[in-house]
Amino acid sequence: MNDSGMDGLASSEAPPRIEARRLNVVFGEAEDRVHAVRDASFSVQAGETFGLVGESGSGKSTVLRAIAGLNRDWSGHLLIDGVEQKAERSLGSFKDVQMVFQDPFGSLHPRHTVDRVLAEPIAIHKLSGAEARILSILRDVGLGPEFRFRYPHQLSGGQRQRVAIARTLMLDPRILLLDEPTSALDVSVQAEILNLLKRLKKEHGFTFILVSHDLSVIAHMCDRLAVMNAGRIVEEMSIGQLRAQRFDHPYTRQLLSASLGYDREIARGLVTFD
Repeated sequence: MNDSGMDGLASSEAPPRIEARRLNVVFGEAEDRVHAVRDASFSVQAGETFGLVGESGSGKSTVLRAIAGLNRDWSGHLLIDGVEQKAERSLGSFKDVQMVFQDPFGSLHPRHTVDRVLAEPIAIHKLSGAEARILSILRDVGLGPEFRFRYPHQLSGGQRQRVAIARTLMLDPRILLLDEPTSALDVSVQAEILNLLKRLKKEHGFTFILVSHDLSVIAHMCDRLAVMNAGRIVEEMSIGQLRAQRFDHPYTRQLLSASLGYDREIARGLVTFD
């Protein structure tokens, strides 16, 4: 469906699929001012899965929302395939970038059927072929036509997340932003959703940015990752470096220790490095 069409990185001569240069996000004013993202810079090649990790409040999800156009209070530079993005983007420019949210229970309207959830983006963007597309994409995410007219309360958590993923596919995006896509699910279902995302990436040539606090999920899904602390990117590394525990920043070492459960108190006492 997409121009990449393979589970590999694009030619080094092509611009990155996603590039952030000195991205800043600030909320509020005066004494209520919160500098949520501070001079974040990174790039993601076409076909790559890039992870953002860090504790809650480190700025990970805020970065995703800026890229998705859900937060327009940012400064710096965001580029998609070398094209500068503006905070006030047109509706059509959002087709290429879609987002899967953390909570499959809150991201679907409780009074809308699956059919209506999937048909809505097609109607908004005035696309044709809604019927065939809905049925095809339901099969793509492992749900049959019998799910089409069910309501969210008639679905399990894993089924709801599959619907949420299906909704992102309706506009044939090139980029999926995944904000803790399995953290609200039962452990038995998490692997199913991660494997679904990996299969979809391979079949459609997607580029992923995956936010997670779980380094085992990052290691399973990603090619590279960036570690965020207090709104800053403090370190970037490959998954090979992560697995070999070859990193430089003390915060990364603390985060890994907490993730592996060496000391449960570490997770409560992570030091902020400004």
